[in-house]
Amino acid sequence: MKEIQISTEYIALGPFLKLSDCISTGGQAKFFLLETKVLINGEVDQRRGRKIYVGDKVDVEGHGKFVIVGS
Repeated sequence: MKEIQISTEYIALGPFLKLSDCISTGGQAKFFLLETKVLINGEVDQRRGRKIYVGDKVDVEGHGKFVIVGS
């Protein structure tokens, strides 16, 4: 499981995908989420604005599993 470090209270799913190198630009998030299964704490979620907090676990199909850690 890869750790993704954030220095804020939360990160939205769209920016998380870019930070975790699942996508190369933020503009790709909408289309990426239409084609790729993303689980946040075991629940499917496709909303770019979904808030992800420290301790949350994200599983991106084909890209791996991530856990959010604080700085």
